[in-house]
Amino acid sequence: MSTFVVFDLEFTTWQGALEQDWGAPGQLREIVQIGALRLREDFSVVEEYEALVRPVVNPQLSSYFAELTGIDQETVDREGASAAEALGDFLGFCQGQSVLSYGNDMVVLGENVGWARARGENVKNGFLGAYFLNIRSWLNTVAPETENVNVGRLWQVLDLPKPAEGKEHSALFDCYSFAAAIKHLCGTGAALPEGCMRCP
Repeated sequence: MSTFVVFDLEFTTWQGALEQDWGAPGQLREIVQIGALRLREDFSVVEEYEALVRPVVNPQLSSYFAELTGIDQETVDREGASAAEALGDFLGFCQGQSVLSYGNDMVVLGENVGWARARGENVKNGFLGAYFLNIRSWLNTVAPETENVNVGRLWQVLDLPKPAEGKEHSALFDCYSFAAAIKHLCGTGAALPEGCMRCP
């Protein structure tokens, strides 16, 4: 049975950064947490992926980010991997898979890979062996009530059972919310966009 991946990122942010599109000086979208699930065609979970990442340009997390995600400075300092290591491992996890996101997380992923390489760091896997696809527009079209909802709240808006322990803005929990929404919508007769089960 073929598999595919759903993923979510948490990255550095500040009060008002979203509204300003991270346009303030020095405010980069550096990845702090990666979550992913490898799923079978029946949406059962084959494997989880989760990593904490130490940001480089802004190593001190904002209080806004910590409150939003529940990720504290001490944990990132103690358990966070280097950007190159975490990004390479995650891209390895994605090899040979369709990789689905709820939004343009692959753009943030690309930014972070580019910054790591510009620093002279070796990211051991690349994008070419995976097929990244943002299916937010599909999901919002099939279920219009989700249009203004973040990925971690999809399960609530669709009136589904809580899919896992944890809360929104935790990358792995958000993946479970995303996967539950996809499974529910496909179970009601919606067809995933072409390419979602594609193997490159």
